[in-house]
Amino acid sequence: MGDKNVIVIAGPTATGKTQTSLELSTLCEKYPCEIVNFDSLLFYKELNIGTAKPTAEELSIVPHHLVNTHSISRPINAADFSKLALPIIEAIHNNGKSAILVGGSGFYLQALLNGMYESETTSQNLIERSNKLYNDKGIEPFREILKEFDLKSYERYHENDHYRIRRAVEHYWMTGTPLSKARAEMDSIQKFAQARRLGWNLKFFYLDIPKMSHFEIISKRAKKMVESGLITEVKDLLKSGFTGNEKPLSSIGYKETLDYLNDSFDSQEQYIERLAINTRQLAKAQRTWFKKLELDSYNPLSDNDKIKENFKSFLER
Repeated sequence: MGDKNVIVIAGPTATGKTQTSLELSTLCEKYPCEIVNFDSLLFYKELNIGTAKPTAEELSIVPHHLVNTHSISRPINAADFSKLALPIIEAIHNNGKSAILVGGSGFYLQALLNGMYESETTSQNLIERSNKLYNDKGIEPFREILKEFDLKSYERYHENDHYRIRRAVEHYWMTGTPLSKARAEMDSIQKFAQARRLGWNLKFFYLDIPKMSHFEIISKRAKKMVESGLITEVKDLLKSGFTGNEKPLSSIGYKETLDYLNDSFDSQEQYIERLAINTRQLAKAQRTWFKKLELDSYNPLSDNDKIKENFKSFLER
């Protein structure tokens, strides 16, 4: 077995990544491994139902890292994640184990495998300009700017990802060049550069499900989340002192629930449908992002045996 194995289980939301990782963990008795989360919402201890977080029992099956480690009052970004994950993975390797990275947040995975590229520091004047525009008119003017001047970033970021949309516009204001251009230049010379520098042996399992089956799974999951108490979860967060403006609460599941509590929907059915639609849009954006990595794709509904065999073959090589 290689000394520094890193297995990546990635894919769009609601494609069975957690279940697959838990099934592979049953093999970890023979092939010792630990799981490192790179889903950007599983870090937060206050968010459970809307993140489809593994249960405490599931988390106890095999050691998990970077789950329930932070509060939504102090969100972390991709650079923070990379700094946190690197020593964890190093410790896993030093203990003679393999690290299994599990998640759907491609930007966080990129930060870890490639290293971060440095964006221009935004001047205070531009930060104030950005804040004023956002507070006055919301995210739409920023999306329009990207659509005109940085179409690749416009297509890359989901409409709910206000933080990255604003950062891309601020980069354009600051430099006069699209953020996507800077990213492409860095990616072209730095694909998996950090992983290579650290001597990691990478194996990817990209999970995806045919569109119509995936839509059905997403619709059922949206309904199940609401039935399981997503509305109560958000109400309790607001009662405990959170404002609803915390960055993680702008994510899919929580944004729609806050809108529902603010009477933005005519019915609970309309709210659940909007939750499902936005989740499908997120999955589409994630699929587009991962497609550029040109990974072998596995359908978790039919390829479980193949995934396990390839997992074992990789570790036995």
